Amino acid sequence: MKLSRQIKPISYLKAHAAEIIRGLAKQGEPLVITQNGEAKVVIQDIESYEQTQETMALLKILALGTRQIEKGEVQPAGDVVRRIRDRSRRG
Repeated sequence: MKLSRQIKPISYLKAHAAEIIRGLAKQGEPLVITQNGEAKVVIQDIESYEQTQETMALLKILALGTRQIEKGEVQPAGDVVRRIRDRSRRG
């Protein structure tokens, strides 16, 4: 993805909003909007946004797991499975 081709001034957004929205859905690439020559916002289609959010959630889970491993807050899988089976048998 080349963001350099996906940078437009806010005036372009104002004049071509419908066209931009159609293009975002087709291309799946974000669009950077500038104001006074500075990047201000990024616009992307909803599917790409949702995918980004899912990816971020998975990365957070991985980071949490890594921290738990580093702190020694883990248990052998066999022990956990055994406890679950014991509970279901009693239940």
